[in-house]
Amino acid sequence: MLLRMPLFRVGVTPDFYVDAKGRFEAVVEAKFAVPHIEWEAMPEMAGNVATPEVLNRYDAVFAMSTKIDAASLAGVERLAIVARWGVGYDRIDTAAMTEADAVLTITPNAVRTPVAEAIMTLVLALAKNLMTQDRLTRQGKWRGDLPRLGRNLRGQVLGSIGCGNIGKEVFRLAQPFGFSRLLAYDPYVANVEGVEMVDLETVCRESDFVCVNTLLNESTKGLVSERLFRLMKPSANFINTARGPIVDESALVRALEEGWIAGAGIDVYEQEPPRKDHPLFGMENVIVTPHGLPWTEEIARDNGLEACDNILSVARGELPGGAVNQAVLSRPGFLEKLRRYQ
Repeated sequence: MLLRMPLFRVGVTPDFYVDAKGRFEAVVEAKFAVPHIEWEAMPEMAGNVATPEVLNRYDAVFAMSTKIDAASLAGVERLAIVARWGVGYDRIDTAAMTEADAVLTITPNAVRTPVAEAIMTLVLALAKNLMTQDRLTRQGKWRGDLPRLGRNLRGQVLGSIGCGNIGKEVFRLAQPFGFSRLLAYDPYVANVEGVEMVDLETVCRESDFVCVNTLLNESTKGLVSERLFRLMKPSANFINTARGPIVDESALVRALEEGWIAGAGIDVYEQEPPRKDHPLFGMENVIVTPHGLPWTEEIARDNGLEACDNILSVARGELPGGAVNQAVLSRPGFLEKLRRYQ
């Protein structure tokens, strides 16, 4: 007698159909073309906050930016995995996930290079005054009208607040440009070849380009403050492609308006999308992008592949890659869910 595998249900958070429409469906359809797996778009949820009633319908959630907090998980027993399409997880309560015997996974391999390339794009654009040169040329002016010259990267100092997956890749990409020093602050990383691990103040004080490569949590919210901006060189450029709330945005605006720093490249904001009259939008020394600079054909494809693979691992009763809340992997409740899928 053949035993039929239990149906494994996957819910796709509804924000995909707004913010990533046309960019995820093909991968999901191909990956989940497995007899015992069924997937569907989850229903709309007020404020894009998951509810227990909805979560309890699924073994897995393929998540973009839906919020899942302790209230979302109250009484939820079926859910085994939330697979993030990306690496940020500040909208998901990891402790509550563990208590619910559900694993949260992210896609570090997919985002590493696209985000690092985005950072280097901003470094180069700021160093060469790319936006100013573009605007001036469109106005019918020429190089003699340039308000300032660009700078070579050779001999400059590149600093990173955070030196994990993405920070290391930024430094790898930066090496051929001839930076004189590569500086990083990360309390969780001891040594990185070719990089000077220093304190936060040293990164800000001595770098010509300061980029943010850390996650958003209670300890990093507002980390880049007025105090740190005042430490930076007047010639320094600041780059944030991580999360907006890591930076005190009002302090950043003041730093740019009052010349504490020379310029900025900003892909993320305290409030997203930001209001149309945001003060950064009117500044000639700022490049702004819509939390989309790392978005490439490859990141969309690879985020989907990695997130789906994490779900498929659980569907086979195996431990997934990219687990954030590692403690759940040894909990009896989670292991029982895996046994159920084997």
